[in-house]
Amino acid sequence: MVRVQQERWVGTVANGSGTPGSTADLRGASSASDTHGALLVEFGELVFHEEAQRQYLPAFAYEALQAVIRGEKELTPEIADVVAVGMKRWAQDRGATHFTHWFQPLSGSFAQKHDTFYWWRNPEGKLIETFSGRELIQQEPDASSFPSGGIRSTFEARGYTAWDPTSPVFILATGGTRTLCIPSVFISYTGEALDYKTPLLKSIDALEKRALPIVRLFYPEVKRVYPTLGWEQEFFLIDEELYLSRPDLVLAGRTLLGALPPKGQQLEDHYFAAIPDRVLAFLAEVERECARVGIPLRTRHNEVAPSQYECAPWFEHANISNDHNQLLMDLMDRVARRHGLRVVFHEKPFAGINGSGKHSNWSLMTDTGLNLFAPGESPRENLLFLVFFVNMLKAANDWEDLIRASIATEGNDLRLGGHEAPPAIISVYIGEEMEKVLQTLKEARALRASSREKLTLKIHAQIPRVFLDYTDRNRTSPLAFTGNKFELRGVGANMNCAQALTVLNTILAGQLEVFYEELQREMKKREMETAILRILSEYVSASERIIFNGDNYSREWVEEAARRGLSHFRTTPEALQVYRKKEVCALFERLGVLTERENHARYVVRMERYVRSVAIEVRTFIELCYQYVLPAGVRWLKELESSSAGMDRVAGRLSAILAELPGQLEALEEALRAGESQMEEDLEGSALRFAREIRPRMEAIRAKVDELEQLLPADLWRLPRIYELLHVQRRNPLRRECV
Repeated sequence: MVRVQQERWVGTVANGSGTPGSTADLRGASSASDTHGALLVEFGELVFHEEAQRQYLPAFAYEALQAVIRGEKELTPEIADVVAVGMKRWAQDRGATHFTHWFQPLSGSFAQKHDTFYWWRNPEGKLIETFSGRELIQQEPDASSFPSGGIRSTFEARGYTAWDPTSPVFILATGGTRTLCIPSVFISYTGEALDYKTPLLKSIDALEKRALPIVRLFYPEVKRVYPTLGWEQEFFLIDEELYLSRPDLVLAGRTLLGALPPKGQQLEDHYFAAIPDRVLAFLAEVERECARVGIPLRTRHNEVAPSQYECAPWFEHANISNDHNQLLMDLMDRVARRHGLRVVFHEKPFAGINGSGKHSNWSLMTDTGLNLFAPGESPRENLLFLVFFVNMLKAANDWEDLIRASIATEGNDLRLGGHEAPPAIISVYIGEEMEKVLQTLKEARALRASSREKLTLKIHAQIPRVFLDYTDRNRTSPLAFTGNKFELRGVGANMNCAQALTVLNTILAGQLEVFYEELQREMKKREMETAILRILSEYVSASERIIFNGDNYSREWVEEAARRGLSHFRTTPEALQVYRKKEVCALFERLGVLTERENHARYVVRMERYVRSVAIEVRTFIELCYQYVLPAGVRWLKELESSSAGMDRVAGRLSAILAELPGQLEALEEALRAGESQMEEDLEGSALRFAREIRPRMEAIRAKVDELEQLLPADLWRLPRIYELLHVQRRNPLRRECV
């Protein structure tokens, strides 16, 4: 089992999660022109981290706040008032004039309402400063204006945001202003969660509560267990002028029509190639902005598709890492505009080439530095690793349909299973060596050491030492064990990771609870090691259907998965119905993550989002056809019919498409109206109609439109073509640069 070695940070990443250090330590070590040195100097300068807390808070308030962050005490109003004073002074020293509770409603992006630190005091008319502990702890946004799934109505508007002290407060410096941002949860007047953060935090607590008793059987000194997350953010960069010339990109986030150019990604020459200068300048500024707010970005590179890129950070506590991902997406959008670019986070902005995901690398850590998903150097460490590893397999096996539902969106439907991302069938890749280990557990017999193994660990059955790099990489697997973590590859680029993380945390917590109860009974009959291996052996046998190390893209696997009884939801409305299952509601409620009402509300919100998002796509597509496609086609047909011979076949093909297109668009409009009118009385039926009838009909019409585009001369096609969006950066009409 790997014990994480804490490295020296310049500043702290998040409220004491890194080793203390001061930005002043390196100010003389690098020149201002040294980008690396600048990043080190600036890292965390806009974060109210542990060093800033020490500097701006009295000792008693600092100690009390640290105890709150560690979960040892509750934040009292008296301490909150003192913290608020110090936090305001820190923020004002850095130019902040406003503060906001920064939260993540179910609309899909973060929200904020800015209040000034200054008030007018009447009747004197003097300007005074104010920022109390109450304002730090709580604000009151309008809950009825955010998606609530029926929890809040227009006449029931009250809602609350509440400070999450475990995530670092930071200053957002944009638009020439600086605002103190306080990461917060968002709940209704009646206490129900209306955001992504609240259930994530509850799932983290539920997981720790079930994991701690097990870990303490091995290491009594452990006080905390928490999940970590390392995300890999994929995205496309498009020239802003070209982007704004495509209404579908602006309104729907993806191109709804457009023929694929002759050169896409088939030469595989973009992946890891040299980053273009313009893109590199954008990424460098993003890294600087991220460093200032404590986001530890580490990696940047070209992705597979043209104009597609990726960046990734070091792993952090899952709650903090998820906040950082939401903040990163906002910073990227703002920085891109300054560079004359636009970031596209949609999961499938271009048909025919790879879409974008957000691979989520998830693991479990203790406060003593143990990674519970990493094999170790001793029998005790390896046995603890196997406990968590096998229980995660069992949880994935029992709740594979819920994992699939957690990554279901209208954008991800276009990506999953497209030989560019994992399929819509959930399975777990563990590698050949771990298969041998599990077979040993299952059969309770000795396993001979391979040439790579340096020793065997005798825990009744002989379990070989495993290495962090012993596994191959299976990029077709939806949930892959990669040596010290599980990588959930199905999360979409535009998604909030909290949605899937909440499910992973919850199903493992539920499984660990069952395991611990079984272990307590078994330990009355036999010693602990024997009892553990006996239970794990049963779990391995019960979880075999979820393990698959082969090609998840193959047709044979689809057939095999059906024989194994694994779910295969091809669309979001099909997958979301899992949330209505009684056992799913019972799991969330039993572990205190979501009440039945909150769970149902999320189901409604996501179904409504699906219908409305696809409806926007369809309406945009119809407008594009009437405003761009048909006029251009008719004009070209008239020119062909009046021209000399030799273009008869082209005119014939064009005429056939134009003859069918108006009727097809009218039928699509009628189907759209029927689907939307059905939404009020039968939301599920409406969503299924959009998935099974309306969207496929639009895609069928698109095929004809794309054929028509290829028949038209360039001067008649007013929309930027896909090849321009992917291969050309245009800063002005007279200058084009190849990427």
